[in-house]
Amino acid sequence: MRVNEIFHSIQGEGRYTGTPAVFLRFAGCNLNCWFCDTEFHSFTEMSEEEIVAEVCKYPSRNVVITGGEPTLQLTASLAEKLHAAGFFIMLETNGTRALPEGCDVDWITCSPKLQGPSPSVIYPLNIQRIDEVKVVYEGAVQDMAQYDAIRAAEYRLQPCFTGDKQKDTFITNQTIEYILAHPKWSLSLQTHKVLGVR
Repeated sequence: MRVNEIFHSIQGEGRYTGTPAVFLRFAGCNLNCWFCDTEFHSFTEMSEEEIVAEVCKYPSRNVVITGGEPTLQLTASLAEKLHAAGFFIMLETNGTRALPEGCDVDWITCSPKLQGPSPSVIYPLNIQRIDEVKVVYEGAVQDMAQYDAIRAAEYRLQPCFTGDKQKDTFITNQTIEYILAHPKWSLSLQTHKVLGVR
């Protein structure tokens, strides 16, 4: 398996914000989003046993499987080994791929990228279940109606980070305005960036 990195930190986004977790980041992605702030191309080849042994070095028994796009590599047997080691498994996915047959994870956060780089490019959702939808919000220019049909337990709106302080403030204010007008959504912030941690 191609592993980009394994590290111990706190979850910075979504339902489990502030929760200590081991992050298992797989290399590779099937999409190319302009706002992606993650380097997921480099990797080390590791077996499932090596991955579990590395993850078990840390005290937390929450593991966040992320990427890139983790469903390109995640297997039912790895999930089974992590559960056997006592881990609560959280998956962060773009939702374009189904989980492998028999792959059991405890919490699925889907950050859908329904609209591609042009109107003719659509990325359909194929994930079997979504516990939490997390939409990266680019402001009022974004068509939120496209997310109306997605069924999930919880809905999060996260301001898009551009690196331009003035633009980021503007997008954050628009995000809050949208949530106040549409209370189905709640705010997700990249608190690890605010705190300056990984």
